[in-house]
Amino acid sequence: MTVKSLQEIQQAFQTKLSGVTNVESLEGLRVEFLGKNGILTSQTKRIVELPVEERKSFGASVNQVKNILELAVEEYKARLESAELEQKISTENIDVTLPGRKLEIGKLNPITKVIDDLKEIFAHLGFECETGPDIEDDWHNFTALNIPESHPARQMHDTFYVDGGKMLRSHTSNVQIRKMTGQKPPFRFIAIGKVYRSEYDATHTPMFHQLEGVYVDKAVNMGHLKGCLENFLRLFFKVDNAPIRLRPSHFPFTEPSAEVDVQCDRTNKNEMKVGTGNDWLEILGAGMIHPNVLRNCGIDPEEYQGFAFGAGIERLAMLKYNISDLRKFFEADVRWMKHYGF
Repeated sequence: MTVKSLQEIQQAFQTKLSGVTNVESLEGLRVEFLGKNGILTSQTKRIVELPVEERKSFGASVNQVKNILELAVEEYKARLESAELEQKISTENIDVTLPGRKLEIGKLNPITKVIDDLKEIFAHLGFECETGPDIEDDWHNFTALNIPESHPARQMHDTFYVDGGKMLRSHTSNVQIRKMTGQKPPFRFIAIGKVYRSEYDATHTPMFHQLEGVYVDKAVNMGHLKGCLENFLRLFFKVDNAPIRLRPSHFPFTEPSAEVDVQCDRTNKNEMKVGTGNDWLEILGAGMIHPNVLRNCGIDPEEYQGFAFGAGIERLAMLKYNISDLRKFFEADVRWMKHYGF
């Protein structure tokens, strides 16, 4: 094994290269000489057979030849590809009289449109937008929100649990805890995001989007909550007035708690009008933040009070755009998107 043998390998490569006519044959030649078990590659494996004083110079010679062969392959490949392209261009004809391809213009899903509307409305009302993790721990998802150990929401048939005692958050209220902990009021923010619950039917899906709103300051009361929600619904449904009524309810994280109904007219099955009529429709849940929740965040409930409200964004979209089945939002039906998209 000598430098002369390397020169012979290089000469043999150049001879075969001159006979290559396409990219596929060129790749075969590259593998033959430079592949894992190629002719030149095998020379490097025999360096250990040389005397120590010859190994360094021979190794450098092998690398030099290798670089020459690799460069030759790259340049020859570029010439072949260029020639193939020229051949293709010269033999192909383009009929310029053919009609152009119509570009399909995408549309926003109603959920995306509603989320954009909510952010704009609450920014107008002075609310910031906060975010939090989808995978949450027990403290932020349940305990800090005053949800007892025996509450059904903690059971596996309602909540998706993952490894390490974590879970997929069942509401965006975890953002409320993360935002308020270790900080001093006032707070005025919304949280919009995906939440996860183990249910699936025409009005429930395992994953959906939720709106959470929080306002904490001194002397906050239910009147502030009612006024905020009426303003929100008026702007969201684009009506002059959106009267609401508060029905007593119970949520572990608010006290007092209320289900919120909005005045509406549902005499026409194909359309629901908000702000008029003799009917009422439940639209969200709300209440004054429970003192225990404030304490868990390090806030003195004797000094500060606050309200919170939550609504399913899919439900808001269904009411605004008269969509009957929640599952349609997630079925990727192009016909449905063309009808309801924006």
